[in-house]
Amino acid sequence: MKNGTKHLLNVARGNRGNSVPLQTDKSVLVLVFKRELLASFATALALLAAAPANADTIKAKPPQTVDGKPFSPPTIRNLPQRVLWGDTHLHTDNSFDAGLFGTRLGPEDAFRFARGEEVVSTTGVPAKLRRPYDFLVVSDHSDYMGLPLALRDGNPEVLADPVGKKWYDAFHAKGGEAGFGLFAMLLKDLNTGKPSLHAPGLHRSAWQLGVAAAEKYNQPGVFTAFIGYEWSSQPGGDNLHRIVLFRDDADRALQVEPLSAWDHPDPEALWKYLADYQQKTGGQILAMPHNSNLSGGLMFSDKTLAGKPLDRAYAEQRAKWEPVAEITQTKGDSETHPSVSPDDEFANFERWDQANIMGSKLDKPEEQPFNYLRPTLTRGLKWEQKLGVNPFKYGLIGSTDSHTGLSTPDANNFFGAIPPEGEPNPGRITAPGRKISASSKVLLSNNSMSSAGVAAVWAVENTRASIFDALRRKEVYATTGPRITVRVFAGWQFKPQDLTRSDFAANGYAHGVPMGGDLSGAPAGAAPTLLIQTAKDPDGANLDRVQVIKGWLDSQGTTHEKIYDVAWAGARTKGANGKLPPVGNTVDVSTATYNNSIGAPVLATAWTDPSFNPAERAYYYSRVIEIPTPRWSTYDAVRFGKKLPTDFPATVTQRAYTSPIWYTPNA
Repeated sequence: MKNGTKHLLNVARGNRGNSVPLQTDKSVLVLVFKRELLASFATALALLAAAPANADTIKAKPPQTVDGKPFSPPTIRNLPQRVLWGDTHLHTDNSFDAGLFGTRLGPEDAFRFARGEEVVSTTGVPAKLRRPYDFLVVSDHSDYMGLPLALRDGNPEVLADPVGKKWYDAFHAKGGEAGFGLFAMLLKDLNTGKPSLHAPGLHRSAWQLGVAAAEKYNQPGVFTAFIGYEWSSQPGGDNLHRIVLFRDDADRALQVEPLSAWDHPDPEALWKYLADYQQKTGGQILAMPHNSNLSGGLMFSDKTLAGKPLDRAYAEQRAKWEPVAEITQTKGDSETHPSVSPDDEFANFERWDQANIMGSKLDKPEEQPFNYLRPTLTRGLKWEQKLGVNPFKYGLIGSTDSHTGLSTPDANNFFGAIPPEGEPNPGRITAPGRKISASSKVLLSNNSMSSAGVAAVWAVENTRASIFDALRRKEVYATTGPRITVRVFAGWQFKPQDLTRSDFAANGYAHGVPMGGDLSGAPAGAAPTLLIQTAKDPDGANLDRVQVIKGWLDSQGTTHEKIYDVAWAGARTKGANGKLPPVGNTVDVSTATYNNSIGAPVLATAWTDPSFNPAERAYYYSRVIEIPTPRWSTYDAVRFGKKLPTDFPATVTQRAYTSPIWYTPNA
C-alpha cells in the first residue's frame, strides 16, 4: 500500500502518523477512499457556490507591511547572488586544426567532461575536473569545420573533390600521423582567405553535429551548453579571431550556418552577419575577440582592416557586437606588456610576444599598444571623446582555447592545448619546439602554453539567456585558472561600512553600478568609491593583494594609466617609491608544493580615487593577485622526475581581472 494512501486512512481513523501499522482489507480501503473523496468533493462544491461569478478576475490583496514593500523581496528585483564558472572557447575534433593534430574527443565528450564526468583523453589518459563547470561553449572553427572527421572516414563529398582526395591520401599515408603536416598546408588557405576545398554539405553537417551536442547537454538551472563557433580571420598571419556565441536554441541557430573567414576576412563582415542573423531569426548573438597579443597590431588598430580611419558608424558597430574580449588563455596573456606598462611589476606574465599567430611576422615595438587590452581600453577614451562612441569598451573574460576537447585551466591538472605532445607525458616539458609552418620565424613549444583561463559570470540563473545577458552588460571577469571570487561596485556615496553590510550586493546595485557599468553625474566635490570584495579559490592559494588599474584622458588629450595597491595581506607598508614589497614565496620547487602561511583568504576595501577630476574620462578595473604557486611545468617535472627547464619560470602569480567601470563627464 502506498504511503499516501496509508496517511489518508490514518487521518480518517484519527491517527496522523504512519508509525502505527494499518490493518485493513480492500473493501475497507475502498470505503474510506470513497468517504474521503465525497467529503472533499462536497467541500469544493460549497466553496464554488460561495464564490462570486467573476472570481477568476479577482486577485488576492497582499497584506500590507510596515514599510509598504512586498513581503517577498525577490519579487522586486532578482539580483545575481553567485558567480558562474565556465569556458567560452574550446575546440574538439570538429575543428580542422584540433582534429589534424590528433584530437579524438568530439563535442559530446567536451560537454560531458565540463559537466564533471570522467573521460579518456586522446592519448589514453583518464581525465576529470575537480569541480565541474557551470557552462561551456564548444567553439569549433567555422573554416573547414568537420574536415578531420571527413578525412578520417572518407566523406564522399570530400573524396569527389580532387583537392579533397589528395588530402585524404596524405592524411592516411602514414596512418593518420601526417595531420600536422597537412595542417601546415591548410594554413595557406587561412592566410590568403581562399579555400582550396569546396564541400558545403560537409560544413552544414558539421555545424548540425555541434548544435545537436549543445542541445543534448544543455540543462537549464544546472549546466548551460551554449551554441557557438570560432570565426578565424588571420590576414597575413595576423590574428583577428572571434568567438561567435548564440543566446538561442537550435530552432534559431540552425537557420544559419557559421560564417567562414574566407567569406570575408574583415570583422565588419562578421558584424553584418550578426545583424542579419538577428533580423532573420529574432534571436540574439555576439562576438568575442581573443589573442590580441598575436595580432601584429591589427586587433585593436586605430584603422579599419581596409586602412580607413575609424568613424562613428564603425565604433557603434564594434561596441554593439563585441561587448567582451578574452584577456587570458593558453596562448598567453593579453592584459598589457612591459614595454607598454613599464611601472607595472606584474606586467611580465605568461607573455607570447615574439610574433603573430602564424609566426610569419615578428612583433614590432610600435605594435604592442594595439596588441593588448589595457592600452586599448585607455585609447578608447580618446576615441569616445572624438567620435562620441567608444569602440573599445570591452568587458573582460578568460577561457582556454584548448584544442584537446578538454578544458583544464588548473595548473596541477593541465592537459595542454594541442595533442599528442601537449597532453601529459614524461617528455612534455623537455620536447623541442616546432615551427607551426615552413615560413614560421619562431618555435612553438609545450612549455610556452599557459594553464589558463576561466570566464566568471555574475548571472541571475544558470541559463543561456541569463549568462548571455551578463556578457552583454559586461558583469563578468577573467581569471588565469583559479576560481577567485571578485565583486566590485562603484558609486558616489559608498562608505567603508558598506563592505560589511548583510545586503552588500543589493546595496551596491541600489546606490552604484557593478563591474561593466557606467558612472556619470559626479556630485560637487565627490569622487567615485569602489567597493571591492575578494575571496581566494576555496581549494587554492591565498591572495597577495588587490589593485585598481585606472586609465584616464586629461584635458590636453593625453592618455595615462596608474596602478593602485588598495588592499593587501600582512603588515607590509609601501616604500618610498610607492611600491608594495613582495608578499613572499612558499613554493618548494623540488616537490611542487606551497602553503598558505602568507597571504590572506579574503581581501576587501572601499577605495576612493585620490586624484579624481570630474572633467576627465576614466575607467577602473580591479586586478587580484595570488601568492606565488607552482607553474604547471613545475608540477610536471615532479610527477615525471624530469629536470625543470630554465627557459620558463618555476612559479606563477595567478590572477583575476574584472571588467572595467567607466566614468564619463556630464558634458
